[in-house]
Amino acid sequence: MAEAGNSVEPARHVQREAGRIMDYVHSPEKQRQLQARTLRVIIVSQLLSGAGLAAGITVGALLAQEMLGAESYSGVPIALFTLGSAIAALLIGRLSEQYSRRVGLAAGFLAGGVGAVGIVLAAIWEHVPLLLVSLLIYGGGTATNMQARYASTDLALPAHRGRAVSLVMVFTTFGAVAGPNLVQLTGRFADSLGAPALSGPFMLAALTYTAAGLVLLGWLRPDPLLVSKAIDEEERRKGLLNEGKPSLAPAAPANVRGIIVGATVMVLTQVVMVAIMTMTPVHMQHHGHSLSEVGIVISLHIAAMFLPSPLTGLLVDKLGRSAMSYVSGFTLLLAGIFAAVVPGHSMLLMVLALVLLGLGWNMGFISGTAAMVDATTPQTRAKTQGKVDVLVALGGASGGALSGVVVAQSSFAALSMAGALLSLLLIPVVVWSRSQKK
Repeated sequence: MAEAGNSVEPARHVQREAGRIMDYVHSPEKQRQLQARTLRVIIVSQLLSGAGLAAGITVGALLAQEMLGAESYSGVPIALFTLGSAIAALLIGRLSEQYSRRVGLAAGFLAGGVGAVGIVLAAIWEHVPLLLVSLLIYGGGTATNMQARYASTDLALPAHRGRAVSLVMVFTTFGAVAGPNLVQLTGRFADSLGAPALSGPFMLAALTYTAAGLVLLGWLRPDPLLVSKAIDEEERRKGLLNEGKPSLAPAAPANVRGIIVGATVMVLTQVVMVAIMTMTPVHMQHHGHSLSEVGIVISLHIAAMFLPSPLTGLLVDKLGRSAMSYVSGFTLLLAGIFAAVVPGHSMLLMVLALVLLGLGWNMGFISGTAAMVDATTPQTRAKTQGKVDVLVALGGASGGALSGVVVAQSSFAALSMAGALLSLLLIPVVVWSRSQKK
């Protein structure tokens, strides 16, 4: 009898949860309220995780160089972050689809927190294998920070998806800006505990990633993806999808071409941006710029990547995904040409080139994300998003790795012109996507 009683309780809990979700399915007003609540929760998690992500990456190369004993190994953290984020993106997508956004995103941030703890312990114990494994796990936080943008679109109508993505992205900026500014403070804190100063930012990352995961685990409910799936099932059951009524789901079961186009736009913009950005500090130092001047240029570039997001999201919704993908391509083209031809000793012109580069990435990333969400259904959306983010992460890693080879074999100007030409591929890709509608 006791066993029967124990089995009844979980069943009742499932029924209650299903009942709560159905309350939202039948109430557009509750859907709007849940969307607003979802955005608030995600914004809080992004503020927290952005600080940890930026602080860790800021000193990752320095910690690797110190522990591994050679400058040639300073790129190891970025490589492992990227590999870890690619693996995590796939796993988070599958967890989200099988269970919920709440479970998938919380698991990713908590994994990032565990990885940060491992990095701190590796620094204290001077244990290189633990450092390498922990850096890989730490990449889970990086992937989750980017995957969270998808949760903002689960309950957004198609006409509002660009703005939903942009809102999450712009709040990531505040955490990313705060993180590097806390490096010295966290370093002094670590030193006071008898730990290496460079482990301090990872202590912050462990705290903020874990806090972000707990925020999502505790407050991202009812889960927006589960509600979106329930709405989709109800609309399909009633046959309302093709009657011109605003819907969270696309009219067709799946738009494979739309998924390919959205993914291609994001991957291409990521490759171009990362390739040019990666070699800009080296190029500037070769022309006599100080580290502080390099820092200013990169900071303004990052600001251009995220701060224009609200305006970009509005334009993506008003003018359309295709139009903004075109604009992204031309902006990246200008950025590449500018970076190639401006004098390397001109601080102002380098700032202009890198701001254009960040702005072009911003427009391509938001328009590509919105296009990809439009092309998927709630039933398979999370898994598809995870697969696409794997490609984006690997594209960025490839761009970063190849950029050094190109510059070593030719010049920064050649790299920038190659990026400019690559950005032009966005135009035929988008034209191809529009041809299916004719």
